[in-house]
Order: sequence, then structure tokens, then C-alpha cells
Amino acid sequence: MTENKQLESTEAESWAALPSLADADPLEIAKTLCHVLDMKKARDIKLLRVSDKTIIADYFVICQGSSSTNIKALAGEAEYKLTLRGVAPTRMDGYNEGQWIALDFGCVIVHIMSRESREFYKLEKLWSDAEEINIDDILVK
Repeated sequence: MTENKQLESTEAESWAALPSLADADPLEIAKTLCHVLDMKKARDIKLLRVSDKTIIADYFVICQGSSSTNIKALAGEAEYKLTLRGVAPTRMDGYNEGQWIALDFGCVIVHIMSRESREFYKLEKLWSDAEEINIDDILVK
């Protein structure tokens, strides 16, 4: 087995050994998603509490990828890591285009966008009355 494959295997095993998130509070799931995306080099991650603004989710995670390949990698990593912890997305949209991928984890919806899509759709402005949760403590400096 190559060194990279060994590292990937060890990382997956250690991630899967963490407690299940199946019964976790939505904020814990959202923060875990922010951490996963940050570790995979997502840009400008925002966590918005939208539970009092809409019935579709409790939290939105919004971030940016640097290319369609990177956006797809971010979505794949979020799906993979959260599934290892017992929370799989119920739906994923936009994967083929790779410009705006939405992953629906039930209580948390993740929006991974290209710079152009993020500037055009302005989700943060659309949801500007939602509370932004400070995630500085979970992001890699």
C-alpha cells in the first residue's frame, strides 16, 4: 500500500471512530461540516442560523470553491466524512455542473459555490436577517 493510501485509510478510520452525529444537535452537525470544508480548503465559510426564517433547515453553510473540480471535491468530502459519522445527505444537487452544489443534510443545507455564482446569487444578502454564527474557533488558522 502506498504512503498516501495508508494516510487516507488512517484518516478515515480515525474520523469514523469519532462519536456518531446521528442524534446530534443541528449546530454540532453544521459546525462539523464547516470544519470538514475548512480542512479541504473551502474559502470564506459562513454559517447562518435560518431556523426562525424558514422551515427547510436550521442552518445554512455557505462557502466557495476555487474551481469546479475543487467544488466537487468539497462536496464529496462533506458527504463522505459526515456519512462516516452517521449523517448522510438526503439529496445533492448541482454536482454535474460544479458551479453551485447544494447538499441537504436535513437540518443543515450546505451551499458550495463558485466565486461567480456566489457573487451573482448573493445568498448572504438574501438571508441577511439570519444570525451569522461565529466559527473562528473551529477554522484552521
